[in-house]
Amino acid sequence: MIDWAQFTPWRSLLGGTLIGAAAASLLLLNGRIAGISGIVGGLLRPAHGDVAWRAAFVAGLVFAPAAYGLITRLPATTIEAGYPILLLAGLLVGAGTRFGSGCTSGHGVCGIARLSPRSLVATAAFMAAGFVTVYVVRHLLA
Repeated sequence: MIDWAQFTPWRSLLGGTLIGAAAASLLLLNGRIAGISGIVGGLLRPAHGDVAWRAAFVAGLVFAPAAYGLITRLPATTIEAGYPILLLAGLLVGAGTRFGSGCTSGHGVCGIARLSPRSLVATAAFMAAGFVTVYVVRHLLA
């Protein structure tokens, strides 16, 4: 069900456009795929001369919402899960990105845009897993 009071198609379109532009710019100007798990992973195992752009990219992810919050009211967020569930979810997502050789941004945004068959399959798999998880949690366990 769509909450029409919170439906923001123009902001969503702008956000998607900015994500696409950032991913395309990183690929065209730096020859790198904008997969967040790979970028952060490269910070955890740094190579000489490969840290600055990764740190700048992650800093942009962290500080851009704060900068946006200076010019407009940010939407309220609520997390209904406790810390143990969040920790488990984070570990499962991390394992999934390792098994899938990438994350939603690498496969879903960049890989599909490049028509990568592996990314098409990976994106279909994690979307299906997300659909099943939401159905189980909201309808079978509720």
